[in-house]
Amino acid sequence: MPDNKNTASFMIRFTQQFFEDNTGEENVQWRGKISHIQGGKEKNFSELEDALSFIQENLTSLTLSSTSHKTKEEQDGLLSKSFDIWKKMAKNAPKMMMETIKDPQAQVANIKEQLTDVGEEIGQKLEIDSWRTASRSDIQNILSEMKSISDKIVLLDKKIDKIKS
Repeated sequence: MPDNKNTASFMIRFTQQFFEDNTGEENVQWRGKISHIQGGKEKNFSELEDALSFIQENLTSLTLSSTSHKTKEEQDGLLSKSFDIWKKMAKNAPKMMMETIKDPQAQVANIKEQLTDVGEEIGQKLEIDSWRTASRSDIQNILSEMKSISDKIVLLDKKIDKIKS
């Protein structure tokens, strides 16, 4: 097993373009540029699937170079395990991104709700006294941080409302 850790960071930038088509109807299109921070590679895209493919290609390359001492069969098995998360993401991410672009306010509310639910689950459903790896103050600190994040999301939601007005 390799004793090193690999890191792959990606930055995505979206640009919104308004244009008139041949009939004079106004349209909008989101375009993006994704960069692999460590490798310096970049790709322009207009479909989110292209950005996800770019990420997967770079991660595949990283995994293959890290497992070059393995047999082809072992590499294939490790790649399959490595990309289980991508199977889920490829299925759900484009829909989530489109929903966020169409209605950012609803997505901010969705994130806020999820954070609130997680905070309630931690605080109410777990018997904190039975934990041995975290103290009560650790849990309180986590809950406090989650509350802070939730408050910031509320402020962001208000800013979005102002922008829409």
